[in-house]
Amino acid sequence: MSTPAPQHAPPGNPAKRTGRNTELVLLGFALGLVTVALVIVQTAQEQKITADLAKYVAAYAVLFAGAHLVVRRLAPYADPLILPIVAVLNGLGLVMIHRLDLGSGHTGETVNATESTHNADQQLLWAVLGLIAFTVILFFVRDHRTLSRYAYIMGVCSLALLAAPAMLSFLPGINTSVNGSKNWIVTPVFSIQPSEFAKILMIIFTASFLVSKRDLFTTAGKHFLGMDFPRPRDLGPLLAAWGLSLGVLVYSTDLGSSLLIFATMLAMLYVATERVSWVVLGVTLFILGALVAYQLFSHLQLRVSIWRDPFADFAGDGYQLAQSLFGLATGGLFGTGLGSGRPNIVPFANTDFIVASFGEELGLVGLAAILMLFMILIARGLLTGIAVRDSFGKLLAAGLSFTIAVQIFVVVGGVTKLIPLTGLTMPFMSYGGSSLLANYILIATLLRISNAAREPDTAKPKAAPKPVESLQTQVVRKA
Repeated sequence: MSTPAPQHAPPGNPAKRTGRNTELVLLGFALGLVTVALVIVQTAQEQKITADLAKYVAAYAVLFAGAHLVVRRLAPYADPLILPIVAVLNGLGLVMIHRLDLGSGHTGETVNATESTHNADQQLLWAVLGLIAFTVILFFVRDHRTLSRYAYIMGVCSLALLAAPAMLSFLPGINTSVNGSKNWIVTPVFSIQPSEFAKILMIIFTASFLVSKRDLFTTAGKHFLGMDFPRPRDLGPLLAAWGLSLGVLVYSTDLGSSLLIFATMLAMLYVATERVSWVVLGVTLFILGALVAYQLFSHLQLRVSIWRDPFADFAGDGYQLAQSLFGLATGGLFGTGLGSGRPNIVPFANTDFIVASFGEELGLVGLAAILMLFMILIARGLLTGIAVRDSFGKLLAAGLSFTIAVQIFVVVGGVTKLIPLTGLTMPFMSYGGSSLLANYILIATLLRISNAAREPDTAKPKAAPKPVESLQTQVVRKA
């Protein structure tokens, strides 16, 4: 006689349905794609297959194999698509940075000097540091709900990070201005962009605050134009977010970070309340702030002028955007092919304008495929927020996903002349250590929430049942 299956356990072995094997197969596909792309770039640039190429492939394989083992051990039920998508995006970014390094040493591909760069090696090192931070987050944060206990501390730390460049600018040997934005801390030893980490801490604080003060935001005020507007005394948090974003804009002249912070907090407020009136008020405040900032700051006037007509000053301030548009037009539908274009002509082709580099060599089809990967990543993050049971996890997953969406929209919109340039970089793809490190921390947090959302009840530890008291014991205790 066979033993009946447990009634509360799903049919089959739950360990086989965690999705980790699917994740491993997809990571193998990512490795093959990145390897082929590196070989194509190398041959297109008439370079031999060198040890450097093998170094990139081996390091990439080891890094993401290690990341897979970490997820398998520490977050076994996490979404199996998130890590492979990040691996593809990070790998393609490494490929393009390596391609730009090769092109930097060719006469005619650069604007000024023909000195070779080796940014791909540095980007690989930052990827190592990013995955170490990824591991640390998954190891120490075993339950995402514990983050809400330190929400106010994280909020204060976020403000301190945003103010750090202005506070440290007076110290000797420290520079805080890079490409016009005063949001860096540059020392002779290292450089860091604190706002990249501040946004994650601010999202955690906002999620916890909205959960604890939910009644404050759901109390109805006046009904106007079919919407329930909040009471005037309940507008404090929205005005605080607006003031914070304007403060970042004033002191750091960083349009991208201020827009990212305000848009993310406004989106989380809408998710928490489901009221369109908050969005209407937020957009109104943004328009007012933008108009005032435009009148006060010359660098904003310059960016708007470049956006309106980059060809009016083609040899000067409009050169970067104009060359970006030329590159996208040259790429056309299918692109010139990896390694066969001239993306080095665009200034900052490996950071702010790496989207233009991909658009020239992969064309509209290739760029659309990259954006589709980002859309899937964002969708999986939002699905995680829907599936997780606690309100804090829902808001945190939504905030982390939306901040990626806003960043991609702002970057692509600036490069394609849809909106003025902001100075943000493409997540996981652009050259830069602060952005890559912060985004891996973001992904680790999202995977932790995903693990909680997908973990079956049978896998969760249950409290031990209380011992049943005998009738005699109950009578004695009552007596």
